[in-house]
Amino acid sequence: LPPAADEYSMLRELKKISEMNKVYRSYIGMGYYDTIVPAVILRNITQNIGWISQYTPYQAEISQGRLESLLNFQTMIADLTGLPSTNASLLDESTAVAEAIALASRATKRSKALLDPFLHPQNLDVARTRSGPLGIELFELSFDSCNIEKDIAAVVVQYPDTEGRIRDLDKLIAKAHEQGCLVVLVCDLMALTLLKSPGDLGADIAVGSAQRFGVPLGYGGPHPGFMAVAKDSKNTLGRMMPGRIIGVSRGANGEKALRLALQTREQHIRRDKATSNICTAQALLANMSAMYAVYHGPKRLIEIARAIHKSTAYLQSELEKAGHHVSHKDYFDTLKVSVGDLESFKQRAEEKQMNFRFFSDGCVGVSLDETTKPADLVDILYVFNGDSKLTEDDVANVVHEMASPLIGNSPHARTSSFLEHPIFNSYHSEPQLVRYIKRLENKDVSLAHSMIPLGSCTMKLNASSQLIPITWDSINGLHPFAPVSQATGYQKIFADVEKWLSEITGYDKFSLQPNSGANGEYAGLLAIRKYHINSGQEQRNVC
Repeated sequence: LPPAADEYSMLRELKKISEMNKVYRSYIGMGYYDTIVPAVILRNITQNIGWISQYTPYQAEISQGRLESLLNFQTMIADLTGLPSTNASLLDESTAVAEAIALASRATKRSKALLDPFLHPQNLDVARTRSGPLGIELFELSFDSCNIEKDIAAVVVQYPDTEGRIRDLDKLIAKAHEQGCLVVLVCDLMALTLLKSPGDLGADIAVGSAQRFGVPLGYGGPHPGFMAVAKDSKNTLGRMMPGRIIGVSRGANGEKALRLALQTREQHIRRDKATSNICTAQALLANMSAMYAVYHGPKRLIEIARAIHKSTAYLQSELEKAGHHVSHKDYFDTLKVSVGDLESFKQRAEEKQMNFRFFSDGCVGVSLDETTKPADLVDILYVFNGDSKLTEDDVANVVHEMASPLIGNSPHARTSSFLEHPIFNSYHSEPQLVRYIKRLENKDVSLAHSMIPLGSCTMKLNASSQLIPITWDSINGLHPFAPVSQATGYQKIFADVEKWLSEITGYDKFSLQPNSGANGEYAGLLAIRKYHINSGQEQRNVC
């Protein structure tokens, strides 16, 4: 191990390493988008000792503030998805997909699922890795033939899909329900401000990531996943749902109080009969995204989404004028485009320090977000066309005057309202939000007061020096699917930490992949299982 460093030296060294990364403008999409973190949230939530360490609200009596914020997160997810039962976040989108498949299998007592081939690739990969050991067989969904039989537990569809396309799901969902099959939609929250909600479409389960609601890219995480489910008279899916659930209850004197609900589902009580081993939440990130929705409110969220969509529609129009073929006409923020000379395209992209998605069929994907400005559109058009006589003002004027194609008579347009609770319509200035955040914070016991009771994941200190690097663009500005050559600093950090942890623990190898202790448990069991399989002892499957 290297000699210990003081905080000043550590920050200087980490800064030097992080600057080895190259932060390009990324339009790769695939479920990860650049976002604007409101400074009021960065300063008063993300870097505030009153919020960052005691994030799991085990003891309700000293956690009413953060319980309210997590209830806001649940309300936000329920409203946007149109499904009433939600949890207080999951670990990320991909593991949420795997959890949804397992949930559907438990609920239907079936062991097969159909996966949309147009799921994001990482969602397909994680679903395959995690479903096999649970005895769930996965097959490819055919949209044309609707190959849904009576032994299928779930149909899993990306909405919009990984190519950006918005598909008509009515026939598919109706066929699934005819066969007693559950429908899982993997959703984009920003798109859902304009698109029909999963609930309105008839879906049973919605999952996804709340990352683009004010949580930085961070080279892939951490980000708050989510799950929402439909509710029947027995709340069957809600009672089987993984993760923490915040419920409204009554205190000893009859006053309104919040607490963790339905804990009998969880591993620390039900042990091997638990609905999932996921017993935690990305609570700090969920609080950030909830406060993002509180700060902007429904009107501003719609404005942000319309701006993204209008910029995408403008880009489609200009690309088609230049002779490029855009694959899909119904989209929110992502286009799949055929280009002529791909090598020249890549050279111009490198010149402008831009990342795009490259499909196996030679097409290029471009996904826009709330940080995309007219100057970026000028540069994107240059990369596609090789020249562009447009100015920033030209683009700004045209985009401003455009009507958003998803608004009006489009069959995909959202008609149901969302975020009508006063919480999401009251705190739209910095002083208002600061006071609301502080009011919640003052209800809690945190490390600002004392040690924090209960739970290994809460009995720690997030030191002030650790909260400085997470504001650096060289740390949180990288897209997870950016070329590895742009992430040299991250590769060094990974290699060093793996080496040091191996040395400390006495093990030969160390994995940084699991997103929580619960995921680490599962990954460890899968590694042990793989070892036995490779040793020819597949029968050893009892833990």
